[in-house]
Amino acid sequence: MFNIVNWLKAAMALILISLSLSGFAKDRQLYIYNWSSYIAPDTLKNFEKQTGINVVYDVFDSNEMLEGKLMAGNTGFDLVVPSDSFLERQTKVGVFMPLDKNKLPNYQNLDKNLLKMLAQHDPDNRYAIPYMWLTTGIGYNVDMVKKTLGDDAPIDGWDLVLNPMNLKKLSNCGVAFLDAPTEIFPTVLNYLGLNPNSQNPDDYKIATEHLIKLRQSITYFHSSKLINDLANGDICVAVGWSGDIMQAIAATKEANNDINIKYYIPKEGAIAYFDVFAIPKDAENIDEAYAFLNYIMEPKVIADISNHVFYANAVSNAYPYLDDNIKQNPAIYPSPEIMEKLFSLQVMPPKIDKLMTRSWTKVLTDR
Repeated sequence: MFNIVNWLKAAMALILISLSLSGFAKDRQLYIYNWSSYIAPDTLKNFEKQTGINVVYDVFDSNEMLEGKLMAGNTGFDLVVPSDSFLERQTKVGVFMPLDKNKLPNYQNLDKNLLKMLAQHDPDNRYAIPYMWLTTGIGYNVDMVKKTLGDDAPIDGWDLVLNPMNLKKLSNCGVAFLDAPTEIFPTVLNYLGLNPNSQNPDDYKIATEHLIKLRQSITYFHSSKLINDLANGDICVAVGWSGDIMQAIAATKEANNDINIKYYIPKEGAIAYFDVFAIPKDAENIDEAYAFLNYIMEPKVIADISNHVFYANAVSNAYPYLDDNIKQNPAIYPSPEIMEKLFSLQVMPPKIDKLMTRSWTKVLTDR
């Protein structure tokens, strides 16, 4: 005799099995959007092995690119890595989720002094975990620059690349600048003796005119290409991030190609800032995001990343696990004297942001 109850139970069981087999019961996922060349080769693989979480990893090479996605909404990412001044601006419009530090037992590993510095942009460290901190300076090919400018080349200051006469000579061996207006404009303002965080439109007009003088001598503006080009001898000087230049130096040693590259923080001062991990408000895989944040705050894990990307990290007890060429390198961990010359970027009002964007387009297009 037909039993409707037993039939329904059997049908439900078949439906559940079918859904499971069709992928309804998905694996745990985590979507990360980070800077290019900014993680160790085995970090994600080790995390996946330890947690069973599958990581989908994508990269960008400018804060402006990341901000465009964040402001548009529905990024599809669970973790992103803005720089500190961009984070401050973005938190004001509510694009990030406040951190639940109870889910981060390794939070105690973070350097308290660095957290205080980051709190200038993220009060009470409410939204972000410091990842790496760095400077913007000059990487140069020692032999090519010496051959071009002679023994008196100003390899201690911004004059090497921001003096039009020097840059014109260096254009013969190749010059790269970051494609990052929010860093290049403050750098030029500082070089010209103006406030690097100026809110005076006239100052940006002066900086734009100076950059236009330099433009014809600059081979290209790009925020990641310069690593390989410097390492291969395709360019002789670059305005870049400390860790990227150090990666180029490491590449020359690995290739044993006799290219001698050095990095320095100019005597006039340079930008120093944090790159941080934050959770977008529309993130879907929250528990997985916290699992990854907690993972990278493990001293050995973050030290391994620093050893590969050549950037200083914010985990205080990671120091013993750093390679000697990392922790003893003043370009990565600057001396107190150099630290005094560094300055941070402040959040600019919208009118200055728009002015920088328009002015940068003018510099790039020469129009």
